[in-house]
Amino acid sequence: MRPLRIGNASGFYGDRFDALREMLTGGPLDVVTGDYLAELTMLILGRDRLKNPAGGYARTFLGQLEECLGLAHARGVRIVTNAGGLNPAGLADAVRELAGRLGIPVRVAHVEGDDLTAAHPGTLAAHAYLGGQGIAACLREGADVVVTGRVTDAALVTGPAVAHFGWGPEEYDRLAGAVVAGHILECGTQATGGNYAFFAEHPPALLRRPGFPLAELHEDGSGVITKHDGTGGVVDLGTVTAQLLYETAGARYAGPDVTARLDTVRLTQEGPDRVRVEGVRGEAPPPALKVGLNRLGGFRNEVTFVLTGLDIEAKAAYVRDQMDAALAGAKSRPAQIRWDLARTDHPDAPTEETASALLRLVVRDPAQEAVGRALSGAAIELALASYPGFHVVAPPGKGSPYGVFEAAYVDRDAVEHTAVLHDGRRIPVPGVHDTRVLDDVPEPPLPEPLPPGPTRRAPLGVVAGARSGDKGGNANVGVWVRTDAAWRWLVRALTVDRFRALLPETAGLPVVRHVLPNLRALNFVVEGLLGEGVAAQHRFDPQAKGLGEWLRARHLDIPEDLL
Repeated sequence: MRPLRIGNASGFYGDRFDALREMLTGGPLDVVTGDYLAELTMLILGRDRLKNPAGGYARTFLGQLEECLGLAHARGVRIVTNAGGLNPAGLADAVRELAGRLGIPVRVAHVEGDDLTAAHPGTLAAHAYLGGQGIAACLREGADVVVTGRVTDAALVTGPAVAHFGWGPEEYDRLAGAVVAGHILECGTQATGGNYAFFAEHPPALLRRPGFPLAELHEDGSGVITKHDGTGGVVDLGTVTAQLLYETAGARYAGPDVTARLDTVRLTQEGPDRVRVEGVRGEAPPPALKVGLNRLGGFRNEVTFVLTGLDIEAKAAYVRDQMDAALAGAKSRPAQIRWDLARTDHPDAPTEETASALLRLVVRDPAQEAVGRALSGAAIELALASYPGFHVVAPPGKGSPYGVFEAAYVDRDAVEHTAVLHDGRRIPVPGVHDTRVLDDVPEPPLPEPLPPGPTRRAPLGVVAGARSGDKGGNANVGVWVRTDAAWRWLVRALTVDRFRALLPETAGLPVVRHVLPNLRALNFVVEGLLGEGVAAQHRFDPQAKGLGEWLRARHLDIPEDLL
C-alpha cells in the first residue's frame, strides 16, 4: 500500500498563520494536521467560552481556512485539527457555514466525548485525552475536514493512519510507529530546526524561516520525517531526536490507543532532510484515560524593582523589609508572597542596564483586592522613601486571574467517544480490548565507561544537546549526544546528583532519570518545579523552555577527547 503523506501546519494556538497555505502549495500531501491545544490553551479557551458560550475554539483556524479550504479541496488534501478545543461541534458548524459561503462542497465531521467538565465541579474545563479512533471513523465515512476537541497530539496522525491503512486496534507496533511520527510532527518547526540546541552549526539563512514537517508513513508503522523541498530549516538526526525527547518521560510513552516504547525507536539519516524512523514497538494502552483539569486558582500581581550599582544585596533586603511591613499592615495581606533576585548586574558596567539587577515580587490570593491596591499602593508609596536609585520596570496593576492545571485519570467507560458525521449520524467509537498497567522499564545495562584521560572544564552544551518543557507542574529535560564515545561518558557522568548540583533550583525536588540508549539520550523529570502549571506562572520560566539551555551552559569536567 502506498505511503500516507501527512504534514503539520500548526504547533500551537498562535503559530505561523500562513503555514497552512505553505503546506498545501509546497508539495504533495494526503492529510494536513493542525495542533492548537496545550494545557494553557484549554484555560484560555475556557475563559473565552465564559464570555461567549458559542466560542471556546481556536478562531484563527477559521481565518486560515477561509484562505485555504478551496485549495485543499482542489488538491484532495484532507484536514484534521484539534482546533475545536472546548467546542468542536461549534467549530464544525462554523466550518460548514464558511464552506457554504465560499461555495466549496466539503464534508465536515467532528469528534466529541472528551468533555467531562460536568463530572468535575469547580473546574473551568475538564477534558479527557482521546485517541485517534474517532478521527479514523470520520475519515472512513468520507469526511474532508475533521474537527476534534482534546485528543492527544499524536492522535492527529494515528487517526488518519488507521483510516488509510486499515489497522486493527491491537496492531500495537504499527500504532506505536504512528504515535512516534505524530509526536515528532506535533510541535511543527521544532522538528525542522526551531528551538534547536545546535542551531549555530547551520547558516542563519537556513533557519530563519523553517518549513513545517511532514511524515511519509508506511503500512508497517515505519516512516520518514521530511519537509517540502525548497523550504527552510533542516531535518536531521539531531532535530528529530530533540523533538522525540520533548515533553516525554520514560521509555513507555502512553496514549489512549497504544503505549509506544521510545527505547525501541531507531533513527537513520536516509538523505538530505530525510530521517527514517523504524523499529518502534508498541504495547497495550493503560486502563485509564488522562483528564486535564483546568480551574481558576485566584488572582496574581507582580512588581519588579530595579537595583542599580553597588550594594545590590543590601538594597534588596532594604526594600523587601519595607514591602513586607507594608503588606503585613494591609487590610488584606496576600496569601502567597514570593521574592526572586536576578543578579543581571555586572561590575564596572558600561551601561546603566548592565549595571542593574532585578528584584521580582509576585503575590497571589483568592481575592483580587488583596493583590491589587494592597500591592500597588505599598510599592509606589516607596518611590521617594527607599533605596537609592529606586524605580520599577512597570507599576503593578489591579491583578489578573491565573489558572491551575492538574491531571486526573478516569476509567475508559466514563468517556463516550463519538464520531459525528457530516450528515448528522453519530458513530460510537469502541474502546480497546486489552490494557496494560503502565510500569517503569528497568534501566538498561550501561555501556563501558571511557578509559581514564585528561579532562577540561567546559560547558556541557559543547558536547550535548538538550530540549526541555512542561507537563503540568513537572518539567522534563532531555539530553542527548551524537557519538558513542560521548554517550559512554554522558550516561555515567550526568547522574541525578550531578543534575541537581548543576541546576540548584531542582535541589529538594524529586528527580527521575530515564535512560534511552538507542537515542544516546537521558530524560530527566523534575517533579513540582513548575508549581501548579504554566498558567500559575510559578517561576521565571513557567514552561521550563529554557531549563535545558541552562543545563547546557553549566560547566563540568569533560574528557578532552570529546572536545
